[in-house]
Amino acid sequence: MKKITVNASTEYDILIGKGLLSDAGKLCADTLGIHSVAIVSDDTVDALYSEALEKSLRDAGYSPIKFVIPHGEASKSMKSLEGLLGFLAENHMTRSDFLIALGGGVVGDLTGFAAAVYLRGIRFVQIPTTLLAAVDSSVGGKTAVNIPAGKNLVGAFHQPSLVICDCLTLDTLPENIFADGCAEVIKYGIINDKRLFEKLKSPIKPQIEDIIANCVSNKRDIVNADEFDNGIRRLLNLGHTVGHAVEICSNFGISHGSAVAIGTCIVARASARLGICEESLPCEAEKMFKDYSHPTTCKFSAEELTTVALGDKKRMGQTISFVLPYAIGDCRICDMNVETIKDFIQKGL
Repeated sequence: MKKITVNASTEYDILIGKGLLSDAGKLCADTLGIHSVAIVSDDTVDALYSEALEKSLRDAGYSPIKFVIPHGEASKSMKSLEGLLGFLAENHMTRSDFLIALGGGVVGDLTGFAAAVYLRGIRFVQIPTTLLAAVDSSVGGKTAVNIPAGKNLVGAFHQPSLVICDCLTLDTLPENIFADGCAEVIKYGIINDKRLFEKLKSPIKPQIEDIIANCVSNKRDIVNADEFDNGIRRLLNLGHTVGHAVEICSNFGISHGSAVAIGTCIVARASARLGICEESLPCEAEKMFKDYSHPTTCKFSAEELTTVALGDKKRMGQTISFVLPYAIGDCRICDMNVETIKDFIQKGL
């Protein structure tokens, strides 16, 4: 088992290994004590892993309750949030109690936001069951739900008390969902870790624990330096400003990982055409994303993508933060005037 500690406003451990789900009850008890606990999951993950988690919790002295949402991005909504908060209140959850998010990014984001606002804040544990959640959304305390105007526009910073990543849960992922996580792994390599990027030229599954720990360590360092996303943490948004626009324009028919791949490649191509990076960089990025089964182009116009991007949460007045690649392993933050965004995206298309 690997242990990585985050030292943000809340100090907590990220535990990475195989078979940790059966030890989750003891791990929670050691960290949070014995209190009431509510598991939040989706219908797919619930059928696979809730029984094992509940047994582990009962063996450790807990009496867990459970709230299950339909799987998919549509459940990351104010309606789901309201339902979960009502469930917690009906079951008399108190400020000493805690939630467990058992699932991918949708479950983790929804559970974390509910924990942030219920009774003005209670504790929660992340148990990610997708690669994307393991390397990205379960760590760092960003929680949110979507509203019709945009993705992740309603949320809060609320750090978990513990993250338990059982790598065996990744074995049941469909290939397309596993590939979604690979896109975020590739993103870390392009941002600031050329060694990681090179590792990905070999099959990822045989080195999965090391890859997850590598990504989590990178994110830990960034979160420790900039918990509230005012500076260096914005590097983690590589490909996301355009990527979120791609997701929304596709009505979420294009997955988050594929949208990040497309967004990253658009930014890389635009950067090359502006002389910011070598012309070889977008080719390297495109090949890597294609090797992991992701598209690198989209059918949407610069105008369509810009219209959505202008509503992105990263907008500050008349500027939007973009992350530009100067080389593999060297990305930098650039605040662009909103009037230049359409032309920039057009260059990347």
